[in-house]
Amino acid sequence: MVSAIDPPPRLLMGPGPINADPRVLKAMSAPLLGQFDPQFREYMKEVSELYRGVFQTRNRWTLLIDGTARAGIEAALVSLIEPGDRVLVPVFGRFGHLKAEIAKRCGAEVRAVDAEWGTVFAPEALEKAIKEFKPRLVAVSHGDTSTTMAQPLAELGGLCRKADAILYVDATATLGGMDVPADAWQLDVVSAGLQKCLGGPSGSAPLTLNERAEKRINRRKHVEQGLRGKDEPQGEGEIIRSNYFDLAMIMDYWSEKALNHHTEATSMLYAAHECGRILLEEGLPKAFARHALASKALTAGLAAMGLELFGDQRHKMPNVTGVVIPQGIDGEKVRRALLADFDIEIGTSFGALRGRIWRIGTMGYNAREDAVLVTLAALETVLSQEHFKLPRGAGVEAARAAHRGR
Repeated sequence: MVSAIDPPPRLLMGPGPINADPRVLKAMSAPLLGQFDPQFREYMKEVSELYRGVFQTRNRWTLLIDGTARAGIEAALVSLIEPGDRVLVPVFGRFGHLKAEIAKRCGAEVRAVDAEWGTVFAPEALEKAIKEFKPRLVAVSHGDTSTTMAQPLAELGGLCRKADAILYVDATATLGGMDVPADAWQLDVVSAGLQKCLGGPSGSAPLTLNERAEKRINRRKHVEQGLRGKDEPQGEGEIIRSNYFDLAMIMDYWSEKALNHHTEATSMLYAAHECGRILLEEGLPKAFARHALASKALTAGLAAMGLELFGDQRHKMPNVTGVVIPQGIDGEKVRRALLADFDIEIGTSFGALRGRIWRIGTMGYNAREDAVLVTLAALETVLSQEHFKLPRGAGVEAARAAHRGR
């Protein structure tokens, strides 16, 4: 016999997932309802309205994709890309490569443009790439947790409109922790996940799309044979190559038609509802300021300990911080000790940065002074045990001073 699940009380200070807000976990324990129960359909409407506030949009189609943040990415790309479409992917970390791979699987002609990891693209570089390649779709990360960098997007939407290209933004790492004004920045499709700045568990992907994207998606609309009415109109475009991630059918499911597509993940919808409610109750400006302050305190503490921060700090996300692993220090041994001795998890990295940096998240429910201080104190203890010379207590004191504006 196996025992009942009883996980240890970890403090998740990596790049995500993070500890869910207890109020979200409480909401997830609410009784289940049928997917067509009038009360449940009302909750779905409330989720759409809440996330219009979170995405700062008026988009009618603001909904959830059942699955982790990657489900939102795949739903957007598979529904927008037709075989042969040109897709431009600015790559400044691992998750740019991911979008390029998904686009290739959709049959796109993909051009990836690269920035050195730890940097981002200047607007003129993206403008040049768009003019040269003439893409039908531009797919970009707002923040890439693998490098901890955030790509400025305020000008990119306008550049895509001029080129008649749809702009898809992966805001998994930033929604709720940084400003992502979908309408003001002319972002056509944006998706995210609950497990980072929104303070929830992984398993639900909020997504919003505007009329430009809706038009392209509905051109490919094909209702399932078993659901299709006699006079149901079908799109003239090629069928979307995924059933589960078919945004045309998912929109019908979330519409007044309530046309069955899948069985909504009830408890995850409750979680998303509570994540959105908590964020808007706090207020977006206050939430962004809280994340920025936690990042300021963490980076002040790390610098006081004599540790080097990774990447161009002008473009670092406030939600995740890259720390260069000191020469002679076994990065994985430090991570194991933090977990074993202090129940604290921080992140490693991928690809070219594997073994070179740690990634420490200050996101969602964990963007708090106590979480930052405990993490710095534990890291100091472990590094001291590894004979890394550092001024004892300096990290915590610097972080406390940053929190108090000194």
